[in-house]
Amino acid sequence: MRHLLGSPPSLGWCGGRTLDPVLIPTRRRLAALFASAALGLAVLSGCSSDNVDCSLDSCTVTLDRTVNASASVLGVEAKFVSADDNTVTLEVAGEQIQLTKGQQAVDVGGLQVSLDSITADAVNVQVSKP
Repeated sequence: MRHLLGSPPSLGWCGGRTLDPVLIPTRRRLAALFASAALGLAVLSGCSSDNVDCSLDSCTVTLDRTVNASASVLGVEAKFVSADDNTVTLEVAGEQIQLTKGQQAVDVGGLQVSLDSITADAVNVQVSKP
């Protein structure tokens, strides 16, 4: 009954202050884990448009074949300029490029850009970091 009237009984190795040093680093670790996860998602998503689908090393961009169609991908703006059956003209990082079906990727704005497909309604372009 002594603990009801005076100081609490000794709790040995797990006394009141012993848990604080354990919990504080754990909280810091959890905060770091959540921050790392958020950063990882930002890096993976690297794309800010609904018409962009990214994996670990590249993004597929789908641009409507309309005037002013654009997408932001891996920190670079890609805009549709024109297209015919086999060739697409895009503006990527402020530079106009022409892509042809089956052509090797073109280096522009620190990225590699290649043409996946052309349909009557859309153009699919593959964008990756070298």
